[in-house]
Amino acid sequence: MILHHELVGERDAPCIVLSTSLGARLQMWQPQMQALTQHFRVLRYDMRGHGASPSPAGPYPIAVLGNDVLQLLDRHNIRSAHFCGISLGGVIGQWLGIHAPNRVEKLILCNTAAKVGTEEGWQKRIAEVRANGMASIADTVISRWFTAPFATSHPEVIASIDEGMLACNPEGYIACCEALRTCDLRGEIANITAPSLIIAGEHDAVCTIADAQFLHSQIPNTQQQTLSAAHLSNVEAAEQFNQSLLSFLR
Repeated sequence: MILHHELVGERDAPCIVLSTSLGARLQMWQPQMQALTQHFRVLRYDMRGHGASPSPAGPYPIAVLGNDVLQLLDRHNIRSAHFCGISLGGVIGQWLGIHAPNRVEKLILCNTAAKVGTEEGWQKRIAEVRANGMASIADTVISRWFTAPFATSHPEVIASIDEGMLACNPEGYIACCEALRTCDLRGEIANITAPSLIIAGEHDAVCTIADAQFLHSQIPNTQQQTLSAAHLSNVEAAEQFNQSLLSFLR
């Protein structure tokens, strides 16, 4: 199974993989594309159950989601790459840093945690989607992704993100929720050897500054940056995000 993906940039440039949040499509990385493609070959993708990617029957353990990335790299004969993941994408990045260190050059872990949420919280969301579909959770989830002032002043951005959420296959989305419900990397992240940048959102109630500080304290070679944003800091604080990303990678 090959995920829907886009690979752009000069063929001989170093590669960076961009991995999305739960409930988002590869288009969420559009604010980074102009800055990154000047220096990198950029691979972004829809994870299984999302966007234009297939939605095979679950479960999707984090190892499965991580191996999907490795298959994309193999498909394009990319030996190793930088990896930037936000939220669930950041959990995938942690897994890759632990289990496929030879494939990861530098890690950027954004608005993420070694253990995201609680089993009870994930089970409640799974039950809601299973009973009532994606529309039943979209507004509530997306309201936590951005600060109120940003959401009010950027309705077109919210509309695009909402469209991506509603495009998710419900069972594929549920399978990714189950991955987060069961995944706990707190005892393993000290094994990550890749130089890592931890990006947190000052107003992020999903993956908090405390979550970022824990990653920073446990992963040996890290830098930490806090941006004035909620959960999707790459969208809400795009300019500062891009500056941090490029400074770290160069």
